[in-house]
Amino acid sequence: MSERKILTDYVYKMVASLVQAGVENVVVSPGSRSTPLAYAVASTKQVKMYRQVDERSAAFFALGLAKATTKPVVLLCTSGTAAANYFPAIVEASYARVPLIIITADRPHELREVGAPQAINQPNLYGSHVKWSVDFPLADGAEPTLPFIERHLARAVAIATSAPFGPVHINVPFREPLLIDLQQELPAVTFKHSRMGQLTPTRGDQQELSSIIQSTKRGFMIIGELALGTELSIVWEFVRQLKWPVIVESLSNMRTSVPEDCLPFIVTTYDAIMKSDDFKALVQPDTVIRIGAQPVSKFIMQFITKSRPNAYVIIDEDPMFRDATGVSTHFIHANVDQWLTELAITETAIEETYLVEWQKANQLASMLIEQYAEVEKDEGAIVSRLLKMIPDGSDIFVSSSMPVRDIDTFLLATPKDLRVFANRGTNGIDGVVSTAIGFSQGNNRESYLLIGDLAFLHDVNGLIASRYQECNLTIIVMNNDGGGIFSYLPQSTVEDHYEDLFGTPTALEFRDIAHMYDMDYVRVETISELSEKFSTCKNHSLRLVEIFTDRTENVNAHRGLWNRINAELKA
Repeated sequence: MSERKILTDYVYKMVASLVQAGVENVVVSPGSRSTPLAYAVASTKQVKMYRQVDERSAAFFALGLAKATTKPVVLLCTSGTAAANYFPAIVEASYARVPLIIITADRPHELREVGAPQAINQPNLYGSHVKWSVDFPLADGAEPTLPFIERHLARAVAIATSAPFGPVHINVPFREPLLIDLQQELPAVTFKHSRMGQLTPTRGDQQELSSIIQSTKRGFMIIGELALGTELSIVWEFVRQLKWPVIVESLSNMRTSVPEDCLPFIVTTYDAIMKSDDFKALVQPDTVIRIGAQPVSKFIMQFITKSRPNAYVIIDEDPMFRDATGVSTHFIHANVDQWLTELAITETAIEETYLVEWQKANQLASMLIEQYAEVEKDEGAIVSRLLKMIPDGSDIFVSSSMPVRDIDTFLLATPKDLRVFANRGTNGIDGVVSTAIGFSQGNNRESYLLIGDLAFLHDVNGLIASRYQECNLTIIVMNNDGGGIFSYLPQSTVEDHYEDLFGTPTALEFRDIAHMYDMDYVRVETISELSEKFSTCKNHSLRLVEIFTDRTENVNAHRGLWNRINAELKA
């Protein structure tokens, strides 16, 4: 058998195994060493191929695509630093629990660590930030090689999509020559499928949780960002049964499309009301139950830490459960699934007055936030108005720093059908544009990106993806000429070097970037222009709305809102 035939069989067996395991999307960063596998992917009808020449952006693109589809996405690149540029998105995927299959092409073993060009030490390149890593054999024609490939790729996808989801790494050496014979049909595979089970707590654990719930007089539940694919109807049914105050993180996507009978229990203004010592003194909890990730708001987590409830129960699909407070008392290793609504909760002892205190505070804060949005002109008021303008049935991808915090403050409980997503695994501002573009590719809903000017600059290269595939995304940039979030932190009280190190103004505007990528462009300088101009982006599928704001005005307005809420709660 010729070397070309051996290599052809090898790479098509790889693609066939990935397809058999359920892979539908592959993101390719073209390069020389990955040529054989890239050809096989490009010629296979069963997968959709996306291209992005910038590997750092490509990895975030794949991350967004996997978030939108809740399915594993393959990343493919050449050898050397190309693979290293995947690292930031892999770290995010690890902590955000997103299934990525990273395939890095490599030099053959005889060219490793001998000074060969574009050769770095790639096996185990990503260390503990992937769930599993394997170094594949060369395409050698040996009888065990192709069965090895089949089962290890099935294993890779199974590991990536088992709870908790996460990235896996496959390093594949290729020896020259790199050309293959293009084929129309994929070869048969002998490994058929992996069955992934649900994590359900034991009957004893369920009984203990039921007992805690039924004996609790003062308790609340937190719903953080939930695992990909979580069935929200199950969580809503649990809310109905519990009848406790429920602190709902904006990224849980349970502030929108809220069932009417669940509205009395939903608390969305917790970040603002947790700034009030008077209110916190009224609602000290006996019990806290949390499902999903920890919320964006540090104030609610500080409240739990200081309250030290008798029972702080965390339900998580990862045995390395998330608890930055250090005061959790119970951990249940389980998926959010039907068992949650089948607990033997015959009645709850929750005090009516306790629920009413949360309801009154939430209603008061919601009213003041609505009033604020009608009269103020800062970024918070702009976000509030945008949430009303963005059409029903849309998705919003949000950058870290101030955009996600403003969403958390100004997205109140609503029957409107909106969904909110963000990269909150590690809370970075890198790769946000690429993630949002990738998300929009895997999404059949209208997509929007809300981002600050520095985060936008961090990933302008992500727009290159629009030259290779049609993109449908409206990018809303809040341009306050610098790092707005630092204005809320202690660093802002020290004038020396503040602007150089934290404010970091660039004095850049983005009209020319919009022109470069054939985007619709709208410039908004005042909030009074917002409504009229926001609706004018209709000519292209990729749109840029640049809204100019002032950092100092933002801080003063936000703090004024918090002070008003605090004063009203005290009164």
